[in-house]
Amino acid sequence: MVEFILSQIRELMQVARDNYRVDPVVFLVIYFASAPFFYYSLFRMIRALAQKRGTEIMVWSAVFLAATVAPFLYVLFFGRNLPWWVYGIIALLIGQGVFSLVTKLRGKPALGAQARVPNPEGQPLPRDATGTVIEVT
Repeated sequence: MVEFILSQIRELMQVARDNYRVDPVVFLVIYFASAPFFYYSLFRMIRALAQKRGTEIMVWSAVFLAATVAPFLYVLFFGRNLPWWVYGIIALLIGQGVFSLVTKLRGKPALGAQARVPNPEGQPLPRDATGTVIEVT
């Protein structure tokens, strides 16, 4: 049973090599090799966003985007005779990467952000021992 499944996978890989000139092994190597860069750049980008470092945000967001689209760019540049829908899926994946990058860079306010806003006098809001804002009447 296992040998049958492995032979089917090998056959599919050979079809991809012969028909489309895309090596699935190279795709997987690029995919898994870019994963550490993806997560590290995501970590550094979020840290730069928290510290409001504009230049650092842009550098790490570019690394993040490159790590996201690298394997798909391999298929796009080196693949031949691909069906039209493959190009559509690649465009959607790259577009999703750009969209998620823009969404992260815009930075939505945290859920408790209004509690951290100072009162009209400019003083911090009073809080109890658990950190909840105390209503002053």
